[in-house]
Amino acid sequence: MSGGRLFLVGTPIGNLKDITLRAIETLKDVALIAAEDTRRTKILCRQHEITTPLISLHEHNERQRAAELIERLKNGESMALVTDAGMPVVSDPGAHLVEEAHRGGVKVAVIPGPSAAVSALAVSGFRGERFRFEGFPPRKPKALREWLEAVSKEQVTVVCFESPFRLKKTLQAIQRVLGEVPVAVCREMTKLHEEVTRGSTSEVLARYTERPPKGECTLVFSSR
Repeated sequence: MSGGRLFLVGTPIGNLKDITLRAIETLKDVALIAAEDTRRTKILCRQHEITTPLISLHEHNERQRAAELIERLKNGESMALVTDAGMPVVSDPGAHLVEEAHRGGVKVAVIPGPSAAVSALAVSGFRGERFRFEGFPPRKPKALREWLEAVSKEQVTVVCFESPFRLKKTLQAIQRVLGEVPVAVCREMTKLHEEVTRGSTSEVLARYTERPPKGECTLVFSSR
């Protein structure tokens, strides 16, 4: 290993105070912060008096920008990779940059931080010895049905992200394919209007049919 170091830094999923001392120290010390959305990261930086320069690195430019960043790392600059919320790479950009860093002999280090998936699993009250994280469910009805049929073959807790605009349709699909299974919707975690709604598929579906959800949602349910 030689040159600079790439730090994967976990950032708050909501409350800006949910950041570690080591993360703040790292973000202040590196030469550059590669951020999914520099506008979002600027808010976090202002909160914690971080003045490190920012550069955008998102799903649309990661492959083009990676070569430039790897070169800078090899030349001795250390940098941090952050996403809008949570851990880089986990349903967020960064995998290509990290892979190229490893291939190029650049040392990669992780600064652990919040994870919406793990936080939702913990607050849901479901057993967490074995769970399956699925990112975002498929959007098309046929693909969504096939995905649910696949997870139904395993006795496992499923954790996934879902848009508030699609939550009702996903719950309806769960009801059709899996029936009445335990469900929890964790909404706006760590924010002012944080809410955890638990119940059977029909109970949770009724709740969000009556009052459509707003904000970020993480869905936890039993596959059978």
